[in-house]
Formats: sequence, structure tokens, C-alpha cells
Amino acid sequence: MSKHEDKIRNAFDPKDWNEVQTADTWSIFRILAEFVQGFEKLGKIGPCVSIFGSARTKPENKYFKLAEEIAYKLTRNGYGVITGGGPGIMEAGNMGAKKGNGKSVGLNIDLPFEQSANLFIDADKLINFEHFFVRKVMFVKYAQGFIVLPGGFGTLDELFEAITLIQTEKIGKFPIILAGKKYWSGLVQWIKDIVLEEGNIKEKDLDLFHLVDTADEAVEVINEFYSKYLLTPNF
Repeated sequence: MSKHEDKIRNAFDPKDWNEVQTADTWSIFRILAEFVQGFEKLGKIGPCVSIFGSARTKPENKYFKLAEEIAYKLTRNGYGVITGGGPGIMEAGNMGAKKGNGKSVGLNIDLPFEQSANLFIDADKLINFEHFFVRKVMFVKYAQGFIVLPGGFGTLDELFEAITLIQTEKIGKFPIILAGKKYWSGLVQWIKDIVLEEGNIKEKDLDLFHLVDTADEAVEVINEFYSKYLLTPNF
């Protein structure tokens, strides 16, 4: 044991230290159980597109309506829809999928402010997660594309993790679409003017995502990707 580990251990009562070790060990099994649950359910859903965006977006907001329209048109093109299962953009995505009679999947997360699942998720396609990282694996593994609408830190986290995984070739390339030019243009310009100019990314990395304004454009990017590369969705 290192001096650092020994110092930490001495700060605990021996009984407390053993309890900490036991809790850490059992947490592995809880994490594995979440992975197993996700793999078993999502492995059967067929081709889907993940839709991301703010939980705070209200139904009267134009982006709520855009998310609903995108989801509806995705289902009419043979895709199901995966969302984070909560309110706002997530609810809009599941609502649109329901209207299109498509598969409506919700990957809900247990949060301190008690995010509850929206009512437009198929009863057999709602999964509740405790760990963000397990949930994000499911978003990536079982999606044929990401459509990202305006959102906050959580949305940005999901966006940049997907871009990073593709950039570093940890996963195969799939379409990532930013929907809402007014919202995203400033970020995209900053990436070009600062991040690219500083040499922190390559110019080809800008091709990892698309900027669109309409539902038709978003769906077209998905369809064109699988047509252009002569690929089929991974189910």
C-alpha cells in the first residue's frame, strides 16, 4: 500500500474502511445490472435515431415543435426514436414518434430534482438509469444517428462525447446533426475561428457534424449517409 493510500485509510475507522470497500465492490454489480438491462431491451428495438435537447423547453417553443416534427418524419422513414425520457425536447421527440406510429424509446435518469418519464414512451421501451455513463453508452451503441437540438450542459456533453468517439475512431462514424442554426451557429463559428485556428482539431473534423434548420434537412442527412456509404443501420 502506498503512503497516500495508507494516509487515507488511517482517516477511517477500520469498520468504516471495510464498509467503504464493500460498497465499492457491490456498486460494480449494480453498474453491470444496468448494462445488462440496457443491452437486453435495446438490442431488440431495431434502427433508431437519438434526439437530444433541453428538458426545460416548453411546448410552445419553436424547438419543441421542431423536435416533434423531426421525430415524426424519422418514424415515417423507418426509424424509431430514442430520447432521454424526460420533459422538454425529449418529450417532443417521443411525442413525434408516437404520432408517427414508430418506436418510442426513453432512457430516463434518476436525478435529485426527480426527472419523471414523459407519457409518450412505449411501455416496454422505458429504461431507468442511475448512472449517466451507462446511459450514454446506450445512446451511442443503439443509435444510427444523433440529432441535437438546443440544450444546456447535458446536451453539450452528449454532443461532444459522440464527436470525440468518432474522431478517435472508438466507434464507427454516424451522422451527427445540429438542428437550429440560430442556436448553434455561434458555437460552430467559435470551433472554426478558435479551436481549428489554434490547431487543436483538423479541418476534416468539421465534417463530423451537420448544421440544419428544418426537419426535412435533418432526415435527409440521415438517409443520405446510409445511401452514400452503402451502409445499412446496424440491426
